[in-house]
Amino acid sequence: MDSTENQAYNVGKYRTPDGAPADIVIFTITQTEKQTAKKSLPYRELMVLLIRRKRWPFAGSWALPGGFGKESETLFDTARRELMEETGVADVHLDYLNVYSKPGRDPRGWMISHAFFALVNEKWLEKRKAQDDAEDVKLFTVTEALHELELAFDHREIIADAYRNIQQQMLVTTIAKEFLPELFTLSELYQVIQTVVPEFKETNFIRKITSTQSRKGIIQVACDESGEKLYSNQYSQRPAQLYRFTDYVPEVSIYT
Repeated sequence: MDSTENQAYNVGKYRTPDGAPADIVIFTITQTEKQTAKKSLPYRELMVLLIRRKRWPFAGSWALPGGFGKESETLFDTARRELMEETGVADVHLDYLNVYSKPGRDPRGWMISHAFFALVNEKWLEKRKAQDDAEDVKLFTVTEALHELELAFDHREIIADAYRNIQQQMLVTTIAKEFLPELFTLSELYQVIQTVVPEFKETNFIRKITSTQSRKGIIQVACDESGEKLYSNQYSQRPAQLYRFTDYVPEVSIYT
C-alpha cells in the first residue's frame, strides 16, 4: 500500500467486532481410590472445569472460563493468561480449537470467540477458586456439562467440539501423558485412554504398545540410574513394569 492509498484508507468504514474473547475448555481426569481389599486401579473420570457467572449476561449460569483479548497480546496469550488465572499453571497442553461467530451468540454485541482446550493434571486444580467475576468454580463430568447443565452462550457446542477433538487426539497422539504421572503402568495408560474414549477396546494392547516396530518407541521401560527396571505394585498384587513416554512424535496417516 503506497502513501496515497494509506491516506485514503478509512478504517471507520468497516464494522469491527465488539470483542474478541478467548474461551478455554479445561479438561482433567480425576481419580478416586477404590475401597476394596484387593488392589485395583482407581476410578477415573474425565471432567471439565466451569465457572458460575456472577454478572449479566447469563448471571448464575455455568460457563467456560475465558476473557477478552487485549490489543497488546495475541489470543493465544489471552488464553494462557486466563488459564494461569484459573489454574495457576501455564506450562500445560494448550491447543487451538475453533472460532465461534454465530450471529446473536452473545447478547452484549458482535463477539467472535476463539476457543482453546487445555489438558491439566488433576493436582493443579486441587486448590482452584473462583475469580472476582465468578460466583463459583467446579469440575463436572463431560456428560453433566453436555446434557444436564444450563450453559451460557454457545458453550455447550464448544465443549462438544473439544470433547470430539481430544477423543480423536487420544487415539492418534500421545496426549494421554498429560493425565498420567511421569512413570506409569500399561494398565494405567489403557484406563486413561478408555476414560476419554469409552468405546476403545484393544485385546492386544500391551503387545502392540510395546512393539517398537509398530509404534516406533513412543514409550520406553523406566529404569533407575543403575539401569535396573522399575516396578510398582500400587494397583496390582504383583509388581507391574513401569514405563515413561519418550519425546518421539508419531506421524499418523490414514493411508498406512
